[in-house]
Amino acid sequence: MRQATLSRQTAETEITVSLGLDGTGRSDCHTGVGFFDHMLDQLARHALIDLEIRATGDLHIDDHHTVEDCGIVLGQALTHALGDKAGIRRYGACHLAMDDALMRCALDLSGRPFLVWNVGFPAAKIGSFDTELVREFFQAFATHGGITLHLDLLHGVNAHHIAEAGFKAVARALREAVEPDPRRAGAIPSTKGTL
Repeated sequence: MRQATLSRQTAETEITVSLGLDGTGRSDCHTGVGFFDHMLDQLARHALIDLEIRATGDLHIDDHHTVEDCGIVLGQALTHALGDKAGIRRYGACHLAMDDALMRCALDLSGRPFLVWNVGFPAAKIGSFDTELVREFFQAFATHGGITLHLDLLHGVNAHHIAEAGFKAVARALREAVEPDPRRAGAIPSTKGTL
């Protein structure tokens, strides 16, 4: 069914993620962090995955634990929904333009987590949101989703546009990677026979 629902509870956060890989981009995310909810909506919408997230965290301290732990659970849910990854395309890439921002994303659902992050922000905050948390989210997502993820900012001057271009570029690449490959006939996309 390529769906998963997972929960994680710690002394800092309580998070439940439900996703469907063969969705329409429906998003219902409530983390208590407004800008982050907006980014998660972009991720779902442009990856064409259905995504529901409920998160409560120690926001009286800051947004860090909530954002990072959402990345952890989302990555784990992706892994569960993909199962043995038989028949998927595995790789995805996207050059995404958003006004002044141009972002390049390439990813591999390899089971070997790695993040290459060449993204700088011209401001430390977008509203009250710390821009450094964008990297923290993608690090957690890549690690727990078993994703080799490369993100490169090729141009950009507006922090909001840069962050949003990053989420959208990952979404478009992810959409491509999780799609069934009609030429694979359910085969594992690896010469190893496993991912």
